[in-house]
Amino acid sequence: MKTTAKNKTTTYDRRHRTGIQGFTLIELMLVLVILATLAAIVLPKFSGNTKRAKIASAQTQISTLETALDAFEIDTGRYPTTAEGLGALTKQPTMDAEDWTGPYLRKNVKDDPWGQEYQYRCPGTYNTEGYDVYSTGPDRKPGGDDDITNYDTDLNF
Repeated sequence: MKTTAKNKTTTYDRRHRTGIQGFTLIELMLVLVILATLAAIVLPKFSGNTKRAKIASAQTQISTLETALDAFEIDTGRYPTTAEGLGALTKQPTMDAEDWTGPYLRKNVKDDPWGQEYQYRCPGTYNTEGYDVYSTGPDRKPGGDDDITNYDTDLNF
């Protein structure tokens, strides 16, 4: 089949004749603005869930530590000292722990969801008859409204 110059058409000619045209720059920019607006609305909602999940995780871990500390106290008649710390739940302390039957946790104490160690004091500042366990929270600084604790910081002494 022989092709003549008449039959040769360019893509531009075909689009022009059939009415098919590409998107303009303004149309593409409008779509990008709409997508950016949607992302600005949706992404913060997901980040809020992440923060809540980390707080819930820290609360659960503190509750697990409380259970292990109470088991330690039942066996030894005391809570670990501040110096012994939470490590006494997985490794027997060297002093005054003859009745230690641990480990009271299957694994070593993990850091909080923000990568910081859980803080432990015995006797506690707030729980003077027991202990204080807390996470410094998202700001990683002790004190403040974002700390996750096993005590009520609103108590007046």
